[in-house]
Amino acid sequence: MAITIARLQLSSSAFEEGKRIPAVYTCEGRNINPPLSIQRLPEGTRSLALIVEDPDAPKQTFDHWVMWNIPVRETIDEDANPGINGVNSAGETGYIGPCPPSGVHRYYFHVFALDAELDLPAGINKEALLVAIESHVLARGSLMGTYEKKNKETE
Repeated sequence: MAITIARLQLSSSAFEEGKRIPAVYTCEGRNINPPLSIQRLPEGTRSLALIVEDPDAPKQTFDHWVMWNIPVRETIDEDANPGINGVNSAGETGYIGPCPPSGVHRYYFHVFALDAELDLPAGINKEALLVAIESHVLARGSLMGTYEKKNKETE
């Protein structure tokens, strides 16, 4: 029996689906997270989880942000840290903005509505979070933005 997962509507006032993420949210700017708006949260949602990833990274998908136990609300504010952070692909906790080595990369913001708060230690990776939420996802939504560095010297 297949389980149907509802669709959240995820958007940002900073950029439109498939469009360029403003530099302020990248390594060429303030390196802060963009604001997110979450619509269609299902009844029974107890917490949110968030994953931001770049599937166009040279070797493997680069995880930019892994977070869970975000309070249930319809927004994640700019430069916010509302939940428990996991480790990103740079080996740090928290948000790390887009900083592609070359060319245009796609950045996916995935939000999950969960039926529980998770009892997980801070600093786990994306794979561990995905295993932990597997049986708790009520709905999910994604937003994709792109970025290409203007200054090729920025690291």
